[in-house]
Amino acid sequence: MLPLNQQVLRTDLAGMPLEWVDYRTAARLYYLDQVAYACGDALFYLRGGINAATRRRSQLLIQSIIATVGLHRSQGQLEDDYVPPLSNQTLFQRDGHLCLYCGDHFPSRQLSRDHVRPSSQGGRDHWNNVVTACVRCNNFKAGRTPEAAGMQLLAVPFTPTHAEYVYLMGRGVLADQMEFLRAHFPRSSPLRGRTGS
Repeated sequence: MLPLNQQVLRTDLAGMPLEWVDYRTAARLYYLDQVAYACGDALFYLRGGINAATRRRSQLLIQSIIATVGLHRSQGQLEDDYVPPLSNQTLFQRDGHLCLYCGDHFPSRQLSRDHVRPSSQGGRDHWNNVVTACVRCNNFKAGRTPEAAGMQLLAVPFTPTHAEYVYLMGRGVLADQMEFLRAHFPRSSPLRGRTGS
């Protein structure tokens, strides 16, 4: 039995990943007749009230991936120049909760956002200039570049595509959802190795 907070992957009609929704939002989309098709595993089987005229009980099966019709607020996120919003949560996910200087794995509370080219030297707060660093390494590096601090980056920072960003935002991504999302990752995506490609 899946917990009620299990997320449903919402896509557009062409199958491009848009966002994660909860089961209530998915049920509302079904009710509004905005679900064109569904795929993946069955997640929730909802039962409603009994219709007084037909004496039939309403039922709804919600699958792990739903494709919806109509315009979406996420539509602009599918353009080539789209840059997803940067947050520590998604940055730490992108880097696998590893400090990209010492290589150790840490819980989120012991991680920080490090600017490869420091802000004090004109470095921007952008995906391509930030990495996950443990507090100790970030403090040691301080306002210097990795080279000036005698430190080596273990991976090159990158800007995730929208499909990669949707994956990074997910909690408890199921195997069928992961397989669906992975099909939308670029072939060279650093995330492919972590997702069982």
